Amino acid sequence: TAGASSISDSSAIVESMESNPDGGCHIYRNGYYRNGISVVEGILEVNIIQMTSIQTTESQAGNSLVDFVVTCQGSLPTDVCTVVSDPTCQMSKSVVCDPIIISDECLLTIRRAFEEPGTYCINITLGDDTSQALTSALISVNGGEST
Repeated sequence: TAGASSISDSSAIVESMESNPDGGCHIYRNGYYRNGISVVEGILEVNIIQMTSIQTTESQAGNSLVDFVVTCQGSLPTDVCTVVSDPTCQMSKSVVCDPIIISDECLLTIRRAFEEPGTYCINITLGDDTSQALTSALISVNGGEST
């Protein structure tokens, strides 16, 4: 509505709207406003502290399993995502996300399967409702071993 304005009961808050040539309206509000801000501690840091190849049986010979032991600082995560990419970290080969429950200390083991030997870039992201933190590593998978 062009030229409409109103004055509020409490204090001198003036609200006006005017037509805009681009078809929309702009609302101008003058006065005092209050809002609350909550500061939350997020997940501050993620580290891979150990990578261990898991010995597989002959029936599982197609996949190499690797356990990643991960720690974090700050708030406790509620989910973990693992992205396995080519060695340049540019082309994603697989993405796996799982919910997790951590009770008091941020220390978890993530097991991932690699279909064939090779060098991979792995990104591990821990997240909660307010934050995310990422760590990356380059891993070489040689059949039953990884470095």
